Amino acid sequence: MTRRDALMEELAQHIIDDRPYWFRLDRRDFLKLFGGGLLVCLADLPAWTQESGRNFGSHELPKDIAAWLSIAADGRVTVFTGKVEVGQNIRTSLAQSVAEELRAPFDTITMLMGDTDLVPWDMGTFGSRTTPTMGRQLRTMAAAARQMLVEMAATRWNVDPTTLTAADAKVTGPHQGQSLTYGELTRGEKLMKTVSANVALTPASDWKIAGTAVPKVNGRDFVTGKHEFPSDIVRPGMMFGKVLRPQGFNATLVSLDTGGADKIPGASVVHDGNFIAVAAADLSTAERALSALHATWNVPPQPSNQDLFASFKQTSKTQQEDDGPERVSGSVPQAMASAAIELHRQYTVQYIAHAPLEPRAAVAEWVNGKLTVWTGTQRPFGVRDELLAAFHLPAEQVRVIQPDMGSGYGGKHTGDAAIEAARLAKATGKPVKIVWTREEEFTWAYFRPAGLIEIGSGANHDGTLVAWEHHNYNSGPAAIATPYNVANQLSQFHPANSPLRQGSYRALAATANNFARESHMDEMAYAVKMDPLEFRLKNLTDPRLRAVFQAAAEKFNWGQAKSTPQRGFGIAGGADKGGYVATCVEAEINPTDKKITIHRVVQAWESGAIVNPDGLRNQVAGAIVQGIGGAMFESIQFANGRILNPHFAQYRVPRFSDTPRIEIVLIDRKDLPSAGAGESGIIGLAPAVGNAIFAATGVRLRNLPMTPASGASGETVSVFHA
Repeated sequence: MTRRDALMEELAQHIIDDRPYWFRLDRRDFLKLFGGGLLVCLADLPAWTQESGRNFGSHELPKDIAAWLSIAADGRVTVFTGKVEVGQNIRTSLAQSVAEELRAPFDTITMLMGDTDLVPWDMGTFGSRTTPTMGRQLRTMAAAARQMLVEMAATRWNVDPTTLTAADAKVTGPHQGQSLTYGELTRGEKLMKTVSANVALTPASDWKIAGTAVPKVNGRDFVTGKHEFPSDIVRPGMMFGKVLRPQGFNATLVSLDTGGADKIPGASVVHDGNFIAVAAADLSTAERALSALHATWNVPPQPSNQDLFASFKQTSKTQQEDDGPERVSGSVPQAMASAAIELHRQYTVQYIAHAPLEPRAAVAEWVNGKLTVWTGTQRPFGVRDELLAAFHLPAEQVRVIQPDMGSGYGGKHTGDAAIEAARLAKATGKPVKIVWTREEEFTWAYFRPAGLIEIGSGANHDGTLVAWEHHNYNSGPAAIATPYNVANQLSQFHPANSPLRQGSYRALAATANNFARESHMDEMAYAVKMDPLEFRLKNLTDPRLRAVFQAAAEKFNWGQAKSTPQRGFGIAGGADKGGYVATCVEAEINPTDKKITIHRVVQAWESGAIVNPDGLRNQVAGAIVQGIGGAMFESIQFANGRILNPHFAQYRVPRFSDTPRIEIVLIDRKDLPSAGAGESGIIGLAPAVGNAIFAATGVRLRNLPMTPASGASGETVSVFHA
């Protein structure tokens, strides 16, 4: 499996390619597009079909410095990137990287992010790829700019460039008083230089700005409410839009009566294909007009939670030609037959919602035929492509701007709200804002895929793993390959028919695959009568994963306290997207009501050289807290094409009272490239909790969330001893 194949497999999970609307063309638009029968313009290829960091065909990254940064006459530096700020604090860490390589004060750097008219094309902000890809790209451009500034000063002074020093946003010569600021050198002009990929970068061991705990850029604005999120954007003459949603998934419209809404003063009704919506000058009027629409829908029979996991395996059998690539070595059947101990287990994970603090929101405005949309998205250029397709426009006629938004967790790749706002704005001739309700967000956004995972393993009496077979149905292939040493192994992802709209979620399927694998490793450790940490280390040579296991265990004092029937200790670990994580958990089980309380979590993390330790610590802690939800509470309930728990009143997310004592151990590998940290910190929590519960009670919970309502099973399946 090539690196490109692996990347495209990962991207296929990140992107949800099901445009909700394809609008009819009016006569004027039709003539613009097709004229006398010739196609005049074509939208760009979908962004997700290209690989980030290389030549993209129609999306080749610019190689000139001016496309990535500019230095004004006053010395202010503006950096351009298609990556966006979603709460992960990359605005700060990317600015640190630029300041470091440019040798400029941090407070002179301004990041201009996610504006498709102003920044180079970018695939999107996901997959923990911002730091390793965009971070390196901007570092390269900043280092090249610094070299160019030194050469400009050398030319002006007619001296050898090697005698000059760049520091504190100025170039200093060998003679007393000989210095020029960057602004004096550029005079605000563009830095026109083509850059090669072999620009020397500053080693992490020499970092002075990168590698430090610089406070969050504009952090005070977020705390005081000054920052404008996408849902806060206001345009002159703006109207408010509401969309009529079907009565269930896959519904077809039977009839529509707009008479009541048409009579409401100031309300506009738009019906275009399967798009039915209203707009008004204020939100209350728009809501009243929406309520006055009367539609009849045909909702076909559809499966429910109870049918879910059996259907995954059944539907996958018809898709063998689409099965994911195998990870194969040795002969699993032969090794399993000769194993002293053999285990076969099933694990499941439910659909869960992203539940972002800010639901989907967009403001759309048409001016002289050009569409501008302000929206919360992780893929501004991807949303632009959706708008191009929906409205049959050339690329230069659509601009997408992403104000720093209120979280995404992989849930805001698509432009649903943007398309809806744009259609209403086109119909009314005025800017239109659409903000989804919480119920819309829970119902019509996509979910983290549910999955069924089957694992079989074999080991010798001394604890050496000899066989491993891992099959994932539906949830995805992320982190499916075991990091442990097994001579004979097979890991395979099987796509299946999903009854719900599904897509990217923080860490993708790495959470599901890691939960199953680390739970199974614990089961095998018990079967061979070994300590869970000892068993893992016996079968692990990867030095980075061993290091985080050992660091977490040392901080946790693993093995010093023994589990009791009410209190247990669990450990789990894994690696994904360049991040290595190990998690230790102390959990208490109430003997009366069986309530599980997580008292303490110790998590060790390593992702190469650390750019901002505070930012990284916040990401890891946030992933732990979010992981508690998927491990203990979160589960989408559905039946007959309807979501049954579309409000926070019925959908349980972690609360302050659920938050345990969290201790984070950061391993700073300055000898290794920096990797992303937004995702993989979540993958160790659930299996560590499950393992702690087993250590205390002897009951193995193999389903997420780990509650009786999810069908959690404590039964002991076959353990074969030769």
